[in-house]
Amino acid sequence: MSARVAVVGGGISGLAAAHRLRALLGPDVGIVVLEQRDRTGGVLHTVDLAGVPYDVGAEAYLARRPEVGELLAELGLSDRIVHPTSAPASVRAAGRTQPLPAGTLMGVPTSAAKLDGLLSPDGLAAVAEEPQLPLTWERGGDAALGPLLRERFGPEVADRLVDPLLGGVYAGRVDSLGLRATVPALAAALDAGAPSLTAAADRATAGVPPPAGGPVFGAIEGGYRVLIDALVAASGAEVRLGTTVRAVERTPDGWRLTTGSVPDPAHLDVDAVVLAVPAPAVARLLADVAPAAARAAGEIELASSVVVALAYRAEDATLPGTSGVLVASDEPLAIKAATYSTAKWPHLSPDGLVRLRASLGRFGEVVDLQVDDAELVARVRADLATLTGTTAEPVAAYVQRWGGGLPQYAPGHLDRVATIEQGLPEGLAVAGAALHGVGVPVCIATARTAAERVAQAVAGRGAPSAP
Repeated sequence: MSARVAVVGGGISGLAAAHRLRALLGPDVGIVVLEQRDRTGGVLHTVDLAGVPYDVGAEAYLARRPEVGELLAELGLSDRIVHPTSAPASVRAAGRTQPLPAGTLMGVPTSAAKLDGLLSPDGLAAVAEEPQLPLTWERGGDAALGPLLRERFGPEVADRLVDPLLGGVYAGRVDSLGLRATVPALAAALDAGAPSLTAAADRATAGVPPPAGGPVFGAIEGGYRVLIDALVAASGAEVRLGTTVRAVERTPDGWRLTTGSVPDPAHLDVDAVVLAVPAPAVARLLADVAPAAARAAGEIELASSVVVALAYRAEDATLPGTSGVLVASDEPLAIKAATYSTAKWPHLSPDGLVRLRASLGRFGEVVDLQVDDAELVARVRADLATLTGTTAEPVAAYVQRWGGGLPQYAPGHLDRVATIEQGLPEGLAVAGAALHGVGVPVCIATARTAAERVAQAVAGRGAPSAP
């Protein structure tokens, strides 16, 4: 009998793992993807917005990491890669919208940062004074980023710059995110002896070579569904939608997964398992087979958010010539960011309509999102009126809720991840955004690592592997 591998989770991490398993183990190994939702893709979701495929989960990927480009090349989809225009980003702070300042490391000022207009005179003075303040830093340590920034720079750098930048990535708050996991280059510079945060930001950015050409970000023409559908087809996996895995246990011959309802369970016996699900599900499924890893996964909290996508007739939308806007946490607005997609991605306006998306929700704001879709659209429209003057009725709207969509990288996150990865028994691996980063390229990297781990276990049990 040929070997069989189960992948729990049909998002990008699970499907990339299934695709890599097929390449490693060959055509005869059975691969089963078990997905709780009624669709694949997870938080990569492409919908129809006024007749155009439009992503309402992750919008783009970091093109200077190789994973997405390599995967698209393997799938014969390199010609579907698109890149943004040169439209600049902006930030809304102190009641004004202005260009996102250069000279920072994820918002942490370097000595070359130009923050005039964004910060008050007192805020600018605090930034100028920071290099002279004594710094205590324990090599290899970690800290909540917000309190550290407030101590060193005062409140404005945290609230008006770093929080909007990181909030856009993690749907989190700067006060609860860990420095080492979210701005690792800054932590490394502090470990190396930088005497201040400004000096650390200088060292971190000075060590980065100039871009070798090519854009920073990329997207896929036709939306992420193009990649998701291609992975399903190329993996040759059996995909079971609407299937919740309730338990994972070891057996003398491998692993048994329990699915189905409590009074009517079903079982799936396999040789190896990849868990590509959110951290709480990882914690639940590992509780009996890897208790230490389960406890570590259980400490990773999640944030919920909402994306509201809107389409307007060109004559009704008065948008600025920017790619979008980040919103400071102390602004009296509901949204945390907006992307003016038509200005940023020309392929999203083949019919002349103006399309945009706004995101709402930070860690701890679940109650604020528990209103109906019409109210969420109304909040976005009110903020757009404030930010751009656009007051017309949109011709199309789509509301996508992401309950528990983004893991929070609190202080000590990398230690938790190490505990998870080092505490897994042979034949079991974990992949996904809960580990080393929430971006699509990093998720693909974790998927490949997980696939390689379980493929070795399957090959060790005597299953054939691909040449």
